[in-house]
Amino acid sequence: MATRRFGTSMVRQFSTSVAVRSKLVAPPIHLFGIEGRYAHAIYSAASKEKKLEVVEKEIKEIQSTLKTDVKLREFMTNPVVKRSDKRDTLQLTFKKKNYASITVNLLAALAENGRLNKLNGVFNAFDKLMSAHRGEVLCCVTTAKPLDQVHLKELRTALEAFFKKGEVLQLETKVDPSIIGGMVVNIGDRYVDMSTATKIKTYTNLIQQAV
Repeated sequence: MATRRFGTSMVRQFSTSVAVRSKLVAPPIHLFGIEGRYAHAIYSAASKEKKLEVVEKEIKEIQSTLKTDVKLREFMTNPVVKRSDKRDTLQLTFKKKNYASITVNLLAALAENGRLNKLNGVFNAFDKLMSAHRGEVLCCVTTAKPLDQVHLKELRTALEAFFKKGEVLQLETKVDPSIIGGMVVNIGDRYVDMSTATKIKTYTNLIQQAV
């Protein structure tokens, strides 16, 4: 079966035709790529049906199922199985579980368009939209060594000082010895590199240019 364009599938599966595009619910943040477009479509459809939390719960259940159900995972990734068979099987499987039509149609659209390999990316993108919907701001801080509780508390306080009213910090910390010292901060769509490794590289380049 020939691959159908993403837009055509979304028109059918999520009822976002040209005639109703003006009625789409604007996402709290804008994501890009194929995963982002699918996530925006799900968010808009679920918002209009007031099923955001329902769809979010079902998506988390699917993620959990795929971690334990080897047969289902292999079926979805098997290149020999026809797209139409994957679509029909997924529709039947999750309709029996009484999943929302939005969730079922998402799986069907991904299967029909040969995009099941993008499934985790779509789910992660939707998770970001839901975090933003709740006013959560994702922040990842990378340091050369683990932060103790005192420094972690100081860091959280410093970051929250930049937030707007109603925003909630979701802090994730990582350790990467290669940065030597300092920290690298990813907050929302902003990136700040205050690592010692980067400073050393900058100074080295300046010295080499001077020489």
